[in-house]
Amino acid sequence: MPIQLEGGCRVSRLREGRPEERGSLRVFRHVDRTTGASAISLRVLEFAPGLSPTLANASCDEILFVLAGTGVVLLDGQAYPVGPETGIYLKPGARLVVEVDDAAPEPLTMVSSRCPDPGPALAVEPPTACAAAPSDLDRAAPSVTGRPPLVRLSDCAAETTADRWYRVLLDQKVGSAQVTQFVGGIPPGRAPDHYHEYEEVLCILKGRGRLWAGASNAPIEAGSCVFLPRRQVHCVENTGVGELRLLGVFYPAGSPAVRYGVDRQGPVTFRSRSGADNER
Repeated sequence: MPIQLEGGCRVSRLREGRPEERGSLRVFRHVDRTTGASAISLRVLEFAPGLSPTLANASCDEILFVLAGTGVVLLDGQAYPVGPETGIYLKPGARLVVEVDDAAPEPLTMVSSRCPDPGPALAVEPPTACAAAPSDLDRAAPSVTGRPPLVRLSDCAAETTADRWYRVLLDQKVGSAQVTQFVGGIPPGRAPDHYHEYEEVLCILKGRGRLWAGASNAPIEAGSCVFLPRRQVHCVENTGVGELRLLGVFYPAGSPAVRYGVDRQGPVTFRSRSGADNER
């Protein structure tokens, strides 16, 4: 069962609960309006070998991240090869089909966030044949922003704050003006309590630790899925000896460096290593 923490924070496992199945697709729901979120969702999509049904994205920004497996995605008529640590942006009105080779050793697993959350209904259509994919993502057709709607983590520049690093994959540069997706690394130890002016979902990619929400806490590890309501005081503690790495998605869009600490004088903003104030 999901663990409920102070202020509506929520921790669940990657494949917790009974999935909804449509053909080669299994969907595990973790966060949406029915679980207390006001605008953001978090789903785990698992694609078995074969051709998936068409996922129709009617009116929201959908942000995806490949956790494991390889395959080809057909996005608005253009085919792209995908593998782990790839971010994918689906603009409103976009349609997505996923093809996984019959000989693939594992399913293709993605984390999906939709903003604003359109509700729990799974909008699918009959599958459409996948075209041959280009051999390299760099050859993919650009979006209206001049960049492909897919981004590899390794191609993103690292930025640092006083105690951690992060790489932004998807934001306004690929057309997502509403949502930001990033991957971040946290060293061993517990960061100061803080809050954000946005709703956020996390998926732990590596390591183990604890999520603190006020005075309450829960263990987290690779595969843990987390919901953080807007303005809820929290922190992630890395209890291991190596780096804890996480995927984060938040709405409204902005910088992962912006977080507000809490002291006796009230809220304060953290600063980057360059000393520049991160407050917008």
